[in-house]
Amino acid sequence: MKDTEKHKGLRNQLVKVLEEKGIHDKNVLEAIRKIPRHLFLDSSFEQYAYQDKAFPIGAGQTISQPYTVAFQTQLLAIKKEDKILEIGTGSGYQTAVLCLMGAKVYSIERQNELFKKTSRFLPTLGFIPKKFIFGDGYKGLPESAPFDSIIVTAGAPFIPQALLAQLKVGGRLVIPLGEKEQIMTMLTRKNETQFEKQEFGEFRFVPLLENKN
Repeated sequence: MKDTEKHKGLRNQLVKVLEEKGIHDKNVLEAIRKIPRHLFLDSSFEQYAYQDKAFPIGAGQTISQPYTVAFQTQLLAIKKEDKILEIGTGSGYQTAVLCLMGAKVYSIERQNELFKKTSRFLPTLGFIPKKFIFGDGYKGLPESAPFDSIIVTAGAPFIPQALLAQLKVGGRLVIPLGEKEQIMTMLTRKNETQFEKQEFGEFRFVPLLENKN
């Protein structure tokens, strides 16, 4: 598949939809405008790629709807060179958005099938995370901590303490909390022991899987 003028026009329309839904971070909108989302989907879904919907990507996982990607990214308030830990690489679309915005991305994927596929695919588009790991997102990546921000792209039944411990003071953890439906939650580290918690309404995600081995 190629990225055509038609695709670019559809992305411009998608950006207008996101603006109407309240996404205002210009850098986030520009990333959505530039990244060819149709290339992250099975070719049978290509005609739907620029609708504001989630789609299956294999291994029981989905590519999040563009609004969700944009909303989570906007909450991170990314600056260039920010060191960001992403829990749940999935298709790599969210990873690409973070990379395009100038972040140094460390991404963990639990599903080996997706890990192999995405680790081969992302570099073909010029998006190369600082580190790409097959592993347990609940544990984070202590050897590369601390992080400016941590984004979790799957529903978590609780807040993994390991992730809080890996945040810099002033850093943000954006995580969808809940079993069947999730509340988008942001925790900002105030000091070594205190976190400020904010909630931003209901979203739907596939569950965050723990490594059972």
